[in-house]
Amino acid sequence: KSSAGNIILGSTDFQSSFAPCSVTKDCSLGRSCHFRSFMRRGGQEVTLQVQVLDTPGYPHSRLSKKHVRQEIREALAHHFGQEGLHLALLVQRADVPLCGQEESSPVQMIQELLGHAWMNHTAILFTHAEKNRRGWVSMKMNTYVRYIFQYKKGNSLSEQRLKILERIIEFVKENCYQVLTFK
Repeated sequence: KSSAGNIILGSTDFQSSFAPCSVTKDCSLGRSCHFRSFMRRGGQEVTLQVQVLDTPGYPHSRLSKKHVRQEIREALAHHFGQEGLHLALLVQRADVPLCGQEESSPVQMIQELLGHAWMNHTAILFTHAEKNRRGWVSMKMNTYVRYIFQYKKGNSLSEQRLKILERIIEFVKENCYQVLTFK
């Protein structure tokens, strides 16, 4: 999941490896990147600044829900307290369905962290979308309006990055550029 943050930033800021257990234990803000002339708004070229906060996932193999929630809450207040957060991106592998009660845990945590406006400021990034053989992800799309599919095969990292950023901008525009602030 940290690798998705690296793709978005075009960097290797976050430790990422294929592992059977959770890797990320602490929140970390990746270096922000700027895209000059990314889009036009009001007849002017706009530079897009992207910041990615890598967080421990939940459920986590070694950390309690309380610890993960507190870690993320403090990081949101520290990094996005004044300027605000445009979008929270929940990263989920498309080829690994969650079962039972675990399915609601990441969503439930986002609801707790972002409050009543969580759905307007959350999107799901499904990684490994080319491996979604059974199509179970399509069932999820009835619940979540905002989603992004990341296909690794046939796309360069810069192509993946651009597609993800374009979708994020669409979601931010739909929200009329509103942000969530944290205390």
